[in-house]
Amino acid sequence: MSILEDARAALATGPLCDSCLGRLFADRSFGLANAERGHALRVTLALADDDPFEESEDCWVCEGECDRFDWWAEQAASAVRGYEFDTYQVGTKVPPLLEENDELLREDVGLDPDAGEALKTELNREVGKRIGDLTDAEVEFGRPAVQLTLDLATDEVETHVNSAFVYGRYRKLKRDIPQTKWPCNDCNGTGLWQGEPCDGCDGSGYRYDESVEQLSAPVVREAMDGEEAVFHGAGREDVDARMLDSGRPFVIEVMEPRKRDVDADVLESDINAFADGKVEVTDLHLATHEMVERVKELDASKTYRMDVEFGDAVDADALQDALAELDGATIQQETPQRVTHRRADITRTRTVYDAEGELTDDRHAELRIHGEGGLYVKELVSSDGGRTEPSLAGLLDTDAVVTALDVIDVQGEDEPFATDEYLKE
Repeated sequence: MSILEDARAALATGPLCDSCLGRLFADRSFGLANAERGHALRVTLALADDDPFEESEDCWVCEGECDRFDWWAEQAASAVRGYEFDTYQVGTKVPPLLEENDELLREDVGLDPDAGEALKTELNREVGKRIGDLTDAEVEFGRPAVQLTLDLATDEVETHVNSAFVYGRYRKLKRDIPQTKWPCNDCNGTGLWQGEPCDGCDGSGYRYDESVEQLSAPVVREAMDGEEAVFHGAGREDVDARMLDSGRPFVIEVMEPRKRDVDADVLESDINAFADGKVEVTDLHLATHEMVERVKELDASKTYRMDVEFGDAVDADALQDALAELDGATIQQETPQRVTHRRADITRTRTVYDAEGELTDDRHAELRIHGEGGLYVKELVSSDGGRTEPSLAGLLDTDAVVTALDVIDVQGEDEPFATDEYLKE
């Protein structure tokens, strides 16, 4: 059959709007809306058959939904009023009856079930274009700032505002501050024990009063006017360790932000003022959602500075010989006894990239260790009862313990954490 014969057969099924008629031939010609295709076919048939031209006010297929593109766009724009966004995506929930009508029309005309395009596709496109005009935002099919879903059965627009992300590096300048909130083990974070304030946390619900998260994330949440903020770090240092020099990469994720276009420099200054010298952040940038996975998954090496105390007096040459053996060594480490309660007891193989240091007196030394991610440096020094081999204690044949630990650098093994692909201008 020709396109005109197919169009005549379609009109014979009952009243059709121009959009539903034209949608059958959506793959014909470019630059036309389906309504324009349908109108052109209706006019052409009226001329060919020398019949009076008649528009259809009803449509048995979409039941009038194709006349409501503008209405749906206005509803959607209203639903996200108050949210700042530059990208969006539209989806549509089409009732089963309308989907069946769409299928029956093709069946009655004798067309393939997938001829033209589906009603849902046209709604997404036509309403989407109008939303863009109303909001000055652009469609994005990956991860838009806002997802809008039109529910034809309820006449409601469901909205989902995707998170916003801020990347940076933090320095933890004081000890005994965890990276994230640490719920009290005694009361499971409730702050109560048998109906009374918990003695273990003084009723706060947290083992520590502050964390890097609590000293930074609230500022970002407030700046973006979001519902919640979550802190993601590239690993974490021990609570009693400082994070100095270049800092540790992190991402703060803000849920349902009303503002996205914040000034990262101002935000950095505000966080540092709020943290009051306990934590500092640097290199803040707005980031993509992929940065969370990158921060968590990118292989990274760490550099540590340690104060070490020995059980016996140590000779300076002996220390240098031991460090030379550790420099470049492959280390076998069983899970340290201090973390076996929360990590699988397995043997890990890690590399020491560089080991150097010097005595401050015959019982104390300052060391600098650069190692592969996952290297337990405290146990590299102490041997952890022989669970780490080789170790500084084993090579010197004396007890050795880290009395103070600072992480001074965290860098990607093969590439930096922050690249243009993961940052926003």
